[in-house]
Amino acid sequence: MKSYLFQIAFLLFVLTSISCSKKHEAENDSSAEWPEMESFHMIMAEAFHPYKDSTNLEPAKKLAAEMATEAEKWQAAALPEKVNNDEVKGLLEQLKTKTRALADSIAANTPDDEIGKSLTLLHDNFHSIMEAWHGGGEKHEKH
Repeated sequence: MKSYLFQIAFLLFVLTSISCSKKHEAENDSSAEWPEMESFHMIMAEAFHPYKDSTNLEPAKKLAAEMATEAEKWQAAALPEKVNNDEVKGLLEQLKTKTRALADSIAANTPDDEIGKSLTLLHDNFHSIMEAWHGGGEKHEKH
């Protein structure tokens, strides 16, 4: 009888563990539910990291128009339910406007120090959206 109870208890433990781990995996893979964010993130990372790491603005200059296009697509896309609110809509509108302004200022040969400031503010705007997506409490590591 003890062996039978032990087997049942062990089986319940295994089933509970599997159930909880699948839920945790789904929560951690939440970025897959918002592909526009991931698409923009890839371009932002390629543009911002070289500037942050070594003040190299060349990637940002090359990617600015593409980043503006991605921001426009992102802002126009349907929002996932958990971020379908006025705050995120406003942040996306700002992102769209600021990325277009950055691309235009680069085309107009704005000085590098101003481009760097604009890129940093744009990056901060992007991270505000990511933090809203990740629930505010679980902040995305700023890079």
